[in-house]
Amino acid sequence: MSNEVVFCLPNTLRNWPWPRRINPFYEQCKKESQEWCEGFKAFSPKAQKPAVNLCNLSLLASLGYPLLDRDGCRIGCELMNLFVIIDEHSDVADNETARRQMDCVMDALRNPHKPRPSGEWIGGEVTRSFWLNVIRTPTRTAQKRFIDTFQLYTDAVVQQAIDRDTHRIRDIESYFEVRRDSSGVKSTCTINEVHLNLPDTVMDDPIIKELTALCVDMICIENDIYSYNVEQSRGDDGHNLVTIVMHQLGLDIHSALQWISNLHDDLVAKFLKAWNNIPVYGGPIDFEVRTYTEGLGNWVRANDQWSFESERYLGREGMIIQETRKVVLLPKRPGGGL
Repeated sequence: MSNEVVFCLPNTLRNWPWPRRINPFYEQCKKESQEWCEGFKAFSPKAQKPAVNLCNLSLLASLGYPLLDRDGCRIGCELMNLFVIIDEHSDVADNETARRQMDCVMDALRNPHKPRPSGEWIGGEVTRSFWLNVIRTPTRTAQKRFIDTFQLYTDAVVQQAIDRDTHRIRDIESYFEVRRDSSGVKSTCTINEVHLNLPDTVMDDPIIKELTALCVDMICIENDIYSYNVEQSRGDDGHNLVTIVMHQLGLDIHSALQWISNLHDDLVAKFLKAWNNIPVYGGPIDFEVRTYTEGLGNWVRANDQWSFESERYLGREGMIIQETRKVVLLPKRPGGGL
């Protein structure tokens, strides 16, 4: 009799109105961005394939930004590669090392024309190169919001390292407080503004803020659902909602996923309700508001779709799993090195 555990992934977007779309510059930007990323040799040859190539992060960006021009698509592709370099390195760092790494990142972001010190962690130079490519394109408002949200992201990465060092498993509420920033989704959303010039009065509107927050939470939940299996197999699931829910509520994996699915359903309903109440200002600004909010709805679909189409979390069986929703729980195994 088999001892394997099979669990079902909830279909969280069964009623989501945004379809799969992809940027027409995907193939071109994928090639350029992959060459750019590989040039830094941020990973060993052994780790390069699973960390970057199999993830197909350019696919994620191209699904997430289907309406951006070539420059915008390239920015998105490079951002996704920057995220994976930061995440893969910081995930195996203690909190002091993670703090030094994140300080490098933010210094490079704020001072892109300053050469990086010799012997510094490679993430600083990757960030500097990324931002030098970026600042030729976005509006000043988009640049400012990106830097502000990236500071939140890097601070949360350090907090995640502290939690990992102390073997802390958070409760659901405090977990979301960190995860909303450690996911990097807030910075991801600002790329939707790359050609927009939305004033703070618009971005601070309660409906716009609610739509952004709901988008962030839904993507965080989806990512945790799909990444849980590989993370638990390497003992790195302490910062994952599935583990958090099982631990706090005393549930097995099946009941935990159902609880999370119900939570996601509530967020979907709230998003669609808020969508019907997007403010109207009159004039060209309304087009920009719709462009930004349309990007939020699209990103929720994009992240879900990429999780199945890439090999990041579900391997080569992703498209089959998207149909069956069935996953075999992986055995525990040691994590690989960079």
